[in-house]
Amino acid sequence: MADHTEQGKAGPLEGLLIADFSRILAGPYATMLLADLGATVVKVEGPKGDDTRTWMPPEHDGVATYYTSVNRNKRSIVLDLKDPVDLELAKTLIQRSDVMIENFKPGQLKRFGLDFDTAAGINPHLIYASITGFGDKSVGATMMGYDLMVQAMSGLMSLTGSPDDVAYRAGISVFDIMAGMHATIGILAALQERHQSGKGQHVDVSLMASALSGLANHTGAYVLAGVVPYRMGNAHPSLFPYEPLPTKTGDLVVIAGNDSQFRALTEALGAPQLADDPDFARNELRTMHRERLRPILVELLQAKSAEEWFEVLTAANVPCAPIATVDQGLNLAASFGLEPTVVVPTQRGPMEMIRNPIGLSRTPPSYRRGSPALGEHSEEIRAWLTQ
Repeated sequence: MADHTEQGKAGPLEGLLIADFSRILAGPYATMLLADLGATVVKVEGPKGDDTRTWMPPEHDGVATYYTSVNRNKRSIVLDLKDPVDLELAKTLIQRSDVMIENFKPGQLKRFGLDFDTAAGINPHLIYASITGFGDKSVGATMMGYDLMVQAMSGLMSLTGSPDDVAYRAGISVFDIMAGMHATIGILAALQERHQSGKGQHVDVSLMASALSGLANHTGAYVLAGVVPYRMGNAHPSLFPYEPLPTKTGDLVVIAGNDSQFRALTEALGAPQLADDPDFARNELRTMHRERLRPILVELLQAKSAEEWFEVLTAANVPCAPIATVDQGLNLAASFGLEPTVVVPTQRGPMEMIRNPIGLSRTPPSYRRGSPALGEHSEEIRAWLTQ
């Protein structure tokens, strides 16, 4: 079942077999990252398939781009866990796998004998990864775990949006992605430990725990200093300037992450005296006096457009950025030489997709197949499981 590229090895995780019982986003994103690095991923789907297959528009060749974006490099098999034959095939797959990943509601797989304790009895070397909304040992275990719920309950939405407006969710499912990355880290850590012990273990990640960790300095502000962060729009609680500022035409993100960057900014703006002003000489003073400093910077920025200032400030080593749309962001990345996309072979022909962000000098990610159709590899995998 191992995958290979035309050039040879598929990547550093070649030979690793992952039974992917996850759906939607967090789990599939994790398994796609692992598949890009060479792991063989068998995506196990029920008769109706992953819900995201129907989440459209947008679509590409009749397939939801939501699904396509996080399921490349996988094989799909349809197994109805209520069918005794299919359930036995699922257990055989688990017995042969290195890793199993699932994001069912806590306890839901126990009725099929696919919970961690039972799976560990089938395969004591198995790394069993669970992604839940709120863990499996609390009242929250009974709740569905959608990213938007966690954005609301973790405090993120209280930080997002204008101070005078309603709270907003982030523009992406940020905690699904974050939990997927945390699960990936946990799986790789457990695999490394297995090299010494020879034993599997349970990797447990929840969206809520990922959220509280990912809020980092904001949750830290409360735990360490008793400070409850609040919604500040585009402003930063501890830095200024660190936000979009209006120019002659359009806004430009302008950043002074330290005192030397602020001095470089003032020199580029033609007002070097600002860096010597007692109210602005240090970051904590600029933050304290932002209401006085901001209109001064805005007035100076009216001399040029956002595009012109981007060139001027970048040349002066001042961190700044235009506010791009998604397509413009991809074009900017390409202009920086980042090669943000890659062409993936599929049964429907070559498909352009977003490149895996991990660079490895000797064993880079590989792109062997597109996202599978529902049950596309059922016949092949069933034959392998019954050997």
